[in-house]
Order: sequence, then C-alpha cells, then structure tokens
Amino acid sequence: MDCSKVGQLIYKLRKEKGMTQKQLADLLNISDKTVSKWERGMGCPDVTLLGMLSGILGVEIEKILAGELNPNDKDNGNMKRIKFYECTSCGNVMTSSGEASLSCCGRILEPLQAQQADSKHQVTVETDGEEYFITLEHEMLKEHYISFAALVTADRVLLIKLYPEQYAQFTMPKLRHSSALYVYCTKHGLFKYEPLHTLAVEL
Repeated sequence: MDCSKVGQLIYKLRKEKGMTQKQLADLLNISDKTVSKWERGMGCPDVTLLGMLSGILGVEIEKILAGELNPNDKDNGNMKRIKFYECTSCGNVMTSSGEASLSCCGRILEPLQAQQADSKHQVTVETDGEEYFITLEHEMLKEHYISFAALVTADRVLLIKLYPEQYAQFTMPKLRHSSALYVYCTKHGLFKYEPLHTLAVEL
C-alpha cells in the first residue's frame, strides 16, 4: 500500500465533501493530526478504520487501499452498452452504462449476460403505431417468473418491473429509433430481442 497515494486520495475526497481535517477526524474518533499524517503520506489508516472511512468518503475500501479511483472511459452515454443487475435476495434491479461495481444485500452483483430467446421465452409484439403491446406465454409463479423488461435505444432505457401472479404482458411506447427488448426470467436469465420492430405485427 502506497501511503502517499492513499493520503492524496483521502485529501481529494475530503475536499470534495467540504470537510476539514478535524471534522473527518471527529467522525472517526481520532485526532486531526492523524488525518494530517495520512494526507502527507506519513502513514496509512488502520484497517479497523477503513470501513468507517469508506462510508464517510463514499468510496470502496479497495479504492482507498489502491489510492486511486480509476474512472471509466467516457462512452458518450450510449445506452446500448447497458448492463443489467438483479439482486437474488430482494429482487432489486439496477443498470449501468459502463463498468461498475454494484452490491445489494451484502452481495457483489455480476452483470446479467443476455442470450438469444429460446422456444420457452418467445414474445408476441403487436403495435398500433404508437405503442408496443408485448406478451410472453410464461408462467408467473413465485419461484419462476418474468421479473423485468426493458426497452433500450441509444439514448434511453424504459424499464418495467413485473411480479408473480400477474400476467406477463405490458405496453411500451414505440420509439423513433431502433430499439432492443430485454426480458429477465428468474430461472433462465436475461434474453434479448433485437431489433424489436421486426417482431411487431400491426393491429
């Protein structure tokens, strides 16, 4: 661990939070002289303080230890690079448009890997010119159901959460740009249908 890099990162993050050394020290129940030593590279935080320091500064412990954040390359906000995550414990759905480290219910989440639809996950897409009416012939039991669907274009994501004991059908606006549909089955994973308009049948 490079104490100089760690100290520089702590200094930067503390300034971003608008905190003085004393304010940070008080939250950690240590002296401001200790914080000063860290920021001058004359020592590193004790491991027992890393959890609190991470929470106060809003940065993962691993990043503090590395002494750098390593931001992602800018991707111009292209939502077609979207990644989906679902917590298997609580069903929380999250997305990112680039590399991300996400966790929920104490577990690190891995991005869902989209696959081509099989015969058990076919969709029926109807349109009246303004909306898509999408239906899946899929069971909606508590242990096996469609959890969410998302319509994705280059600049937006429209996400619909579905629940057990409901019908696996929903409507989505028909967007001007070419779009892809993602559907997540709690048992078999994430499926992708692209481009969606080729599946649509006019009502």
